[in-house]
Amino acid sequence: MEPESPPPPEEAPETPPTEPAPPPAGVPLAESPVEAPAEPGTEGEAPPAEKPRKEPKKTKKRPSYEMKLFGKYDMTDVAVRDAGLAKYMNLSPIVIPHTGGRWANKPFGKAKANLVERLINNMMRTENYTGKKSKAYRVVRTAFEIIEKRTQKNPVQILVDALEKAAPREEITRLRFGGISVPRAVDVAPSRRLDLALRNICVGAVTATFKNRKPVEECLADEILTAAKGDMQSSAIAKKEELERIAASAR
Repeated sequence: MEPESPPPPEEAPETPPTEPAPPPAGVPLAESPVEAPAEPGTEGEAPPAEKPRKEPKKTKKRPSYEMKLFGKYDMTDVAVRDAGLAKYMNLSPIVIPHTGGRWANKPFGKAKANLVERLINNMMRTENYTGKKSKAYRVVRTAFEIIEKRTQKNPVQILVDALEKAAPREEITRLRFGGISVPRAVDVAPSRRLDLALRNICVGAVTATFKNRKPVEECLADEILTAAKGDMQSSAIAKKEELERIAASAR
């Protein structure tokens, strides 16, 4: 008789998959990370090489140019010691002192004009230079060259010193009392002080050329130099002292 084969092992019953228990109320569900889909055709390829950065172009430095009066005289180092006149002395750097009457019809516009240009304009107010701007320009430029040659200093600074000493501080005005005009001493406004000083220097320079072989350029240079020293030989200083003497007697 053939031996009986052992019975086949019994298979374990399949257990149904258990679902995870739901989280308690109020607890948010954790999101499973989502993998980004791979781009087609990029599997196994090397990453693209980075482009080399272009170096910025080197710009050439432009040379700095200093603005000097007549191309020679620096106006940034000029000092004004009179605080009253400093507001009305425009010493901003300029090459050619000519603005074409830009401030002519504006109130207090003359305070914005350059100081050397105002000197040239006052030379034009004299008899022989009326309306001749180029002629007055050459006279002032030559006078500055003479001043620089004699003193070895900045002629603009010499001009400022001359204006400070030639500007009167007092003058007289006439008041009427019962039909009688009485002179009274009054203080001079800073703007008028500068106007009178410029006018007296220019008129004195032109007057000095009368019956004199000196050219007007030398006369203007002499007038500015003597006024800067406070010398009574200067016409501007003499007029200032006379005006202040009359004002002192009318106090």
